Amino acid sequence: MDLPLWSRGLLAVLAAQFLSAMADNALLFGALALLKNLHYPEWSAPLLQEFFVAAYILLAPFAGPLADALPKGRVMLLANGLKLGGALGMCLGLNPFLAYGLVGVGAATYSPAKYGILSELTSSDRLVKANGLMEGSTIAAILIGALAGGTLADWSVPGTLVLVALCYALAAGANLLIPRLAPAHVLERVSLKAILGDFRQVLGTLWRMPDTRFSIVGTSLFWGAGSTMRFLLVAWVPVALGIMNNRMPAYLNALVAVGIVVGAALAARFVTLEKVNRAMPAGVLIGVAVCLLAGTGNLVVALAIMLAIGGFGGFFVVPLNALLQERGHNTVGAGHAIAVQNLGENLAMLTMIGAYTLALRAGAPVTTIAAGFGLAMALAMIVLWRVRVRHARVAGKSAEAVQTV
Repeated sequence: MDLPLWSRGLLAVLAAQFLSAMADNALLFGALALLKNLHYPEWSAPLLQEFFVAAYILLAPFAGPLADALPKGRVMLLANGLKLGGALGMCLGLNPFLAYGLVGVGAATYSPAKYGILSELTSSDRLVKANGLMEGSTIAAILIGALAGGTLADWSVPGTLVLVALCYALAAGANLLIPRLAPAHVLERVSLKAILGDFRQVLGTLWRMPDTRFSIVGTSLFWGAGSTMRFLLVAWVPVALGIMNNRMPAYLNALVAVGIVVGAALAARFVTLEKVNRAMPAGVLIGVAVCLLAGTGNLVVALAIMLAIGGFGGFFVVPLNALLQERGHNTVGAGHAIAVQNLGENLAMLTMIGAYTLALRAGAPVTTIAAGFGLAMALAMIVLWRVRVRHARVAGKSAEAVQTV
């Protein structure tokens, strides 16, 4: 069935994603400001992210089956309702960590549905373009949400939280405009044992398939590295550039976001699912660019490198997301596949950030850490690329042998 790229359903998904992601990023700054107002110790701020990420890891076995067992538009509506509840909880004085954890539960529920629905709203040959639109909408929301959240939090923390709650409510309204699609995979049995068994089976199926294993590993490396880079820049900017304010790391991160939009657009133009290996050089170049960043002390050069890192990242991650969605949709369900991907990405985040923290505690210079991080990233991408090529060669020889017989 040839489905168009632009439809009411896709426009509703993009609108809901923009509003929800914008609120997510504004809420982070509002929550951090709230902790300061409530006189929590400085070390407690990272715990917000731990509560958020923990929801993704703990709910990984359940989010995918939920996304595939119900119409995905309704799952997105439920998820935005949970986010709305967390934001309102902060407004009403609920413990900020518990409230932010509730938002994390909503985000973990939302993710498999928002990506999985793309393969149901458009054809496979347009899936990379649809992913490009989704990533572009998300990055724009990240930029606007971060800037708005930081600015509004200086004006009024309660006002920021109320506006965030309003954005979640509007996102839920946009979810109601998504057509009621048939569930992808209805669960035969609803029990904890059945769901965990289903997730274990899905995890095994996806890991045995070269395409989906490749996608999960690649995107996990990318998002784990991206989360670590945010922390690394905060420590690197004062040392390498001699700039002590808090704005410059944010500007550098913003340039990465702009670059991702450009890279995603280029991927939609030049990469298809059949030629997804074209994205691999960009993955290697991410690590190379980080190594170059570690050695520079020039602001203009640093800005250019961060823009390039974003461009390479967008060109790399969008096709891999599309590959997983398409293969997942045709096997275990796109929602299940995205839930497994979320588990891999969040475990990578915890691992990489943990390694970075240990290196700092050991007294390693931040420039050395940055160079080592970039080198490790480049080598990991090269290994992934070589494994991918080897599997393609083996598959090609197997196909030739079958034809000969």
